[in-house]
Amino acid sequence: MYAADLADNDKEHKVIIHGYSDDTQLYIHCQPDETATAVAVLERCIKDVDDWISANRLKLNMDKTELLWVGNKYNLSKLNGFGPSLQLKSSTVNSYQHVRVLGVQFSSDLSLDKHISCVSSSCFHQLRQLRRIRRSLDKASAATLVHAFVTSRVDYCNAVFAAEPKTALCTRIYTGLTLLRELVTNFVY
Repeated sequence: MYAADLADNDKEHKVIIHGYSDDTQLYIHCQPDETATAVAVLERCIKDVDDWISANRLKLNMDKTELLWVGNKYNLSKLNGFGPSLQLKSSTVNSYQHVRVLGVQFSSDLSLDKHISCVSSSCFHQLRQLRRIRRSLDKASAATLVHAFVTSRVDYCNAVFAAEPKTALCTRIYTGLTLLRELVTNFVY
C-alpha cells in the first residue's frame, strides 16, 4: 500500500497513527505530568511524517493541523488552558477544546455536546428553510427534501451516540423529529 511506509513511524516514536483517505491522525497516551515529553515525541513524529510526505511529493497542510488533549476534567484541569501547543517548523499548533474528525465534533472530555449542538443547529436551520417553501411542495417532495437535508445529518455517524447519555440527545433529536413529521404531514406548528 502507498502509505505503508508511514506506519513505520508509529513503531519508532511509539505513536498510534490512523489514516483515512488524505487524513492522518496521531495519538499518544501520557499522564498530565508527562505532557512535555509527549509534545517532544509528537513534534519529532510530525517532522518525520512531513519528511515522508515531502519525499512522496505531497504537502502537509498546517492550516488543517489540530491538537486536542483528551482526559477527564480533573486531569485536564492540570493543564494550563487547553494544554501545551506544538511547534512545527515556523508554525505553532495550539490545542483546542473541540476538534472535528470526519464530520464529528470531539471535545477534550470526549463528550458529544458540541457535536449534538452542531447537528441540531444544522437540522433546525434546514427545517426553517424547508418550512418557507412547504406550501409549494407535495407530500412526497417534502419527504424527499427532509430526508436529503435533515435526516441525513442526524444519521451521519450516529454510532458515536451509542454511549452518550440519553437525556440531552433524546430531547434534541425528538424535538427535531417531531418537527420533521409536522413538516412532512402538513400539521400546523
